[in-house]
Amino acid sequence: MSQPAALIVDDERDIRELLSITLGRMGLRVDTAADVTQAMARLAETRYTLCFTDMMLPDGSGQQIVEWIATNQPQTPVAMITAHGNVDAAVTALKAGAFDFVSKPVDIAILRRLVQAALKLAEEKSSDAPKTDASRLLGDSPAMTQLRATIDKLARSQAPVYIAGESGVGKELAARLIHEQGPRAAAPFVPVNCGAIPAELMESEFFGHMKGSFTGAAADKIGLFQAAAGGTLFLDEVADLPTHMQVKLLRVIQEKAVRPIGGRAELPVDVRILCATHKDLGRLVEAGQFRQDLYYRINVIELRVPPLRERRDDVPKLAARILERLARNSGGTPARLSPDALDALLRYSFPGNVRELENVLERAVALCENNMITADDLQLTARARVPAPAAAAAIESQEEEDDDGLDDDATGVGLDSYISNLEREAIMKVLQETRYNKTAAAKKLGITFRAMRYKLKKLGID
Repeated sequence: MSQPAALIVDDERDIRELLSITLGRMGLRVDTAADVTQAMARLAETRYTLCFTDMMLPDGSGQQIVEWIATNQPQTPVAMITAHGNVDAAVTALKAGAFDFVSKPVDIAILRRLVQAALKLAEEKSSDAPKTDASRLLGDSPAMTQLRATIDKLARSQAPVYIAGESGVGKELAARLIHEQGPRAAAPFVPVNCGAIPAELMESEFFGHMKGSFTGAAADKIGLFQAAAGGTLFLDEVADLPTHMQVKLLRVIQEKAVRPIGGRAELPVDVRILCATHKDLGRLVEAGQFRQDLYYRINVIELRVPPLRERRDDVPKLAARILERLARNSGGTPARLSPDALDALLRYSFPGNVRELENVLERAVALCENNMITADDLQLTARARVPAPAAAAAIESQEEEDDDGLDDDATGVGLDSYISNLEREAIMKVLQETRYNKTAAAKKLGITFRAMRYKLKKLGID
């Protein structure tokens, strides 16, 4: 394999020398440029493995270089060098296609980690090793094809990503694929449901604490940021963070460091942050319920995961895969869908999305006779059905008028209430099957015991 080459663009000789020495010790051949003109000449002559560019240059801006590379050499990771605390410039660069950013004065440890991540990307591009199977996001619809392509691009960046979508669409799966297809794949992927952590424990859970820092702190504890070191921290339902934690999260993102409770010094952390929520963060910002500055930091790039009703053609394939998994778990033969059952699924709006489809089919498998699922076995509610598929255009028109598939005024039941009822039914069923053993029920549902307790409290199940 040929020696990797790096281009460093900065008008300060000390910075060029520091980065050249550091990258040279890591085995890279280094070229330098002092302004945009010199950088463009270098880029025209050589295909670099990675590039660093200062934001402010004598004859222009590093943003020009970022944009040129993103357009002409998109496989080359480019990192922005910014003044300390100038996160706005870093965010602008990330939106334009920068791989990551590093602040002055340059922290050598952070610089080395950034270079290692960029080199891993280069190795993956030149390797014939198979990538992570993104087919777990099933579907041949244009929306899913586009989603998988976007995930592939986002995996090559270190920019924060905000994953938007309704409950049950697969936001965590999308986050896992971004992690697994990127240079951090060998490091931890740490998912956390922000709504499942009591507010008084959040700071300790996120940042850790030192022994004796408060009553009950019998030993040092590392937080979620440190647990995800070198990898990805996925903050699900980030809209549920209380205000004081929004402030602290913003500081961690800006400074790339955490201070454990009782700690005297900040500890550097190398973590990529992915966030998600089923709520409309933009509206929460307008209502003053979510910090605008944090919103712009975590929403550098937005990835929307489409609801199931926008990709009805994917329902048969999804249903088949779910039935195969249910049969594999039970050791039996996959149940089949009768024509009327498949037609019913295609005409259903699925307010609970893929998660609801899984629940519907699991219930139907338990109710059906001779391993054949009929429309009656599905027990779909009439209010969430859509017209027969003879008028696809009419379906689209209806969805534009009422994008959640429910008429709240007519039914008196909103989407959140509907999904809560589905969750309550599923949890009660499993509790009965496990004779109200909460630990066993949580395991069967595929959630943690803490999440189980949270759901029981939230749903009013004693």
